[in-house]
Amino acid sequence: MGFSVIIPARYGSSRFPGKPLADIAGKPMVQHVYERALLSEADRVIIATDDSRIADAARAFGAEVCMTREDHPSGTDRLQEVVAQLGFAPDDIVVNVQGDEPLIPPCVINQVAQNLMAEPQASIATLSEPIEDIESLLNPNVVKVVTDRNGLAMYFSRAPIAWPRDAFNHDKTTMPTGFNWQRHIGIYAYRVGLLNSFVTWEPADVENTECLEQLRALWNGAKIHVAVANELPPAGVDTPEDLERLRALFV
Repeated sequence: MGFSVIIPARYGSSRFPGKPLADIAGKPMVQHVYERALLSEADRVIIATDDSRIADAARAFGAEVCMTREDHPSGTDRLQEVVAQLGFAPDDIVVNVQGDEPLIPPCVINQVAQNLMAEPQASIATLSEPIEDIESLLNPNVVKVVTDRNGLAMYFSRAPIAWPRDAFNHDKTTMPTGFNWQRHIGIYAYRVGLLNSFVTWEPADVENTECLEQLRALWNGAKIHVAVANELPPAGVDTPEDLERLRALFV
């Protein structure tokens, strides 16, 4: 059983409009992402966009493009429109690769897809990495995840979970020991049937409270498999400053 990659690429980012078309070493950023995805074992790589400028650029470098609506509340909704338009079956697997990660390792794309294939009880697979410093553990922008013994997510949070009660009663300035804290890495593989269900579910209170969309899946009983990434994806591009930092790597 194979899998497909879908790369959502929006033009209208509030922090960085036109980001997918930003030039990196003579190519638009989304082309770098597309070429990395082609190096994975995916059977098909699709760029999903709501903007004709991105669509034209993607077709110019030979990509398959799926035009989507502009009013999707989330990237997951955009993915679901793509699989519906293209007639994917409920058991098909798609990997969501963000259009602002031009250095994403192909091996992590393969890893989430293969992990989902190997876990029939799960409908989503994602990755994590160990947290090794107290600043990251306490940082609300670093999303933490706790799994059960089978690698299935119990909860995602911006808070330090599990909370080291005894250690923090004594000292909150040094990294505690005795638990394998994990940072969530935001790459996902989905079964298409899950995407079809997800867009019918109302946002959950816990999702709105934490501002973490994956909690909607847990709230509705979906199983999310989590594994430590085989290779750590480099940081993506959120701001023009990030772009300059990344451009320096291509010189």
